[in-house]
Amino acid sequence: MIRRRLPWALLGVLVLAQVCYPLTAGATRARLTVATVLLGYLLAVGHALLSRGVRAAGALVAVATGGGFAIEALGVTTGFPFGGYDYSGELGPRLAGVPLVIPLAWTWMAWPAWLVAARLAPPGPRRVALAAIGLSAWDLFLDPQMVAEGYWAWRDPTPALPGLPGVPVSNYLGWLLFAVLLAATLRPLAGPAVDRADGRDAPMLALYLWTYASSVLAHAVFLDLPASAAWGGAGMAVAAVPLALSLAREQRHRRPVDVAA
Repeated sequence: MIRRRLPWALLGVLVLAQVCYPLTAGATRARLTVATVLLGYLLAVGHALLSRGVRAAGALVAVATGGGFAIEALGVTTGFPFGGYDYSGELGPRLAGVPLVIPLAWTWMAWPAWLVAARLAPPGPRRVALAAIGLSAWDLFLDPQMVAEGYWAWRDPTPALPGLPGVPVSNYLGWLLFAVLLAATLRPLAGPAVDRADGRDAPMLALYLWTYASSVLAHAVFLDLPASAAWGGAGMAVAAVPLALSLAREQRHRRPVDVAA
């Protein structure tokens, strides 16, 4: 019972925190951002542990958290592969110039992105590609939002996507590269338990669709970031729309059929 209810409970608290985000500002918003990431991290790693076991959860932490920190530290130090950037001090403690909360954020979304891909694509390159796109496209929302808040800044934000002048294209390409490496490494380390999605993954699939829909709405309406709403909406739709259609078909098939007497 706890295995089923705990992820849903954490998801509910996470949704509440995200709903409160546009209602805050300044230091309160920064603290809420950190708290939201911590909730998302606990949700993702906790679900991996409860549904797939210690090996899968450990692989997720090693690849997404450890790998995320390593590539962030490389990026801050050298500018590769994202371009040159610097973090402000608003996101809490830093190590090697990287706020410790940052690799937690990528872990938070890496797990649902993998499960979405496991549901929609067969094992192999297509699954890796879909998981990578599903994860890295989130950054089309995240980076413009965080730059607008002043949490980090780019030394040379050119060339940039139309409407997103504060973030260079190299950043998105760098995260796509890392997401491919993450997705390609996760399965060998995690083992066969992560080969397919099943009914246990409903909270993570809901998290992915919530992230997609709420990000489009928040950027378009509450955060005054219409360009990132459009770019992020188009990018995450590659995984989110097929997922929504797949869930809708599954729901239709589960409905009882009335048979005339």
